[in-house]
Amino acid sequence: MGKKLFVGNLSFGLREESLEQLFSEVGKVDSVKIVKDQRTGRSKGFGFVEMASDQEAANAISALNNRSVEGRNISVAEARPQAPREEGGYQGRSSGGGGRRFDRGPRGGR
Repeated sequence: MGKKLFVGNLSFGLREESLEQLFSEVGKVDSVKIVKDQRTGRSKGFGFVEMASDQEAANAISALNNRSVEGRNISVAEARPQAPREEGGYQGRSSGGGGRRFDRGPRGGR
């Protein structure tokens, strides 16, 4: 089973294909994912690369950590497990007001 690596300080214009090509220089790459803002679709400047083996992951960390890629020194480290999310999600008010109170002036206010 492969090992997932965190890759930080990425150039915002870097594409997943370029990141995959870079990591494939040091070993077999199983997957690449650059994290993007859901609203704008722009890169958040970090991502994850899954290498085929623990040894290839160690080689990638050794060879690529602090390497200059598109003018930025990237950081490469073993990814930490994702923290479990709390259940329930958004529990806002159904009125859509969000609890904000508006001043209606001296006559119409509350």
